[in-house]
Amino acid sequence: GFPRTLGQAEALDRICELDLVISLNVPFETLKDRLSARWVHPGSGRVYNMDFNPPQIQGVDDLTGEPLVQREDDKPEAVAARLRKYKDAAKPVIELYKSRGILHSFSGTETNKIWPYVYTLLSSKIPPIVSDEEN
Repeated sequence: GFPRTLGQAEALDRICELDLVISLNVPFETLKDRLSARWVHPGSGRVYNMDFNPPQIQGVDDLTGEPLVQREDDKPEAVAARLRKYKDAAKPVIELYKSRGILHSFSGTETNKIWPYVYTLLSSKIPPIVSDEEN
């Protein structure tokens, strides 16, 4: 997400005025498990997730047959450290937007369960796009 730090939020304030901020609250363990299950094909950047988008053959890219690798920052220990650092840095950002009354938080572990709520919020704030044919 962005902004991740108070400094970034302040810089963003200098170029635009936000009227809506969305915070997705996903449990630490869910994030750690998802990120730790991510593997990539270095040559193409194709990303696999061993839980919900695995390669056809474990550890091998579907298109080239070349080995997949796990980035150092996707290993469980590194993910846990990244998440702790993010939580500490993001806390003042969340508080800032909460104090302005523009923060909307959604909690859950599955995109398809959180998205309808986010979509409803966005739909109430952004007018629908009308095509030329409808005018």
